[in-house]
Amino acid sequence: MTRALLSALSAAALIVVPAPVAATPVPADDGAQVVAERWLDARTVDLTVSSPAVGGHVPVRVLTPPGWSPNATRTWPVLYLLQGVGDDYTSWTRETDVEELSATSDVLVVMPDAGRAGWYTDWWNGGRGGTPKWETFHTGELPQLIERNYRGGTVRAIAGLSAGGTGAFGYAAKHPGMFRAAASYSGLLSTQFVGVPQFVYTTVLREGLDPYGPWGRESLVPAVWAAHNPRQLAANLRGLSLYMSYGNGFRGALDTDWWSYDPFETIVGTTSPDFVLRMRSLGIPITVNAYGGGTHTWKYWQRELRASWPMLTAALS
Repeated sequence: MTRALLSALSAAALIVVPAPVAATPVPADDGAQVVAERWLDARTVDLTVSSPAVGGHVPVRVLTPPGWSPNATRTWPVLYLLQGVGDDYTSWTRETDVEELSATSDVLVVMPDAGRAGWYTDWWNGGRGGTPKWETFHTGELPQLIERNYRGGTVRAIAGLSAGGTGAFGYAAKHPGMFRAAASYSGLLSTQFVGVPQFVYTTVLREGLDPYGPWGRESLVPAVWAAHNPRQLAANLRGLSLYMSYGNGFRGALDTDWWSYDPFETIVGTTSPDFVLRMRSLGIPITVNAYGGGTHTWKYWQRELRASWPMLTAALS
């Protein structure tokens, strides 16, 4: 049955959605709180979180598993899925079949917004700090809210695409013990590789933001960059189930144009082997799908999500 037909049947059916979780949701330690909740269907709820760390309201989409109830006595393991630069929290359900894929999995799927170019970090802001603190939101405020209000457990995995892949491995490395598994699809995992800082600056600047806001100018503050570089933090990934995949930017099996070239994926394909060599030198097992031809597009990330799904869910069981 096609996704379009499933969507049409769902729209036509009478869908009973859960009642709001609580009249007054339990806040996070720093006061972050769910201030709005909108059920899209029987499994999907969009949350609005008032976040002191980010300095405003942040949307989050949650897919609940079969049998989930806000009043259950049990908890559910949580899979966090992270977006790419220039996108938002709706991207996973908009572009992939994660709803179908997770329909029989005993897992809460949490898809938080990360800003148009937040780069999964507490912004350095020239050494001043302050908002936005995306890492604090994703690894502190949000897990507390999911666990205190939506029956999320402390068994977690994380995956992301593009900048979200950088975030997934970065968060897993910087917060040992928080996640059991991590997956990166076309993520930049060696962020101090030649040319990568300039690429990061460009992605932030095109969103009208300070290009040096996240980590400063790499040539002047390399230690700041190193503190958030998955390659530099790779030793902390030992013991996790790990998956990474990337192409080379040229026409691949899923590209339909007779000539396809994607410079973004070329950057990923050029720098990813540096991370793989680092993992091999440390003796840390990781599943790597270096599939050669392939662009920086959703059709590849959809495939890789499905390929890594058994690993992610096994780690959560």
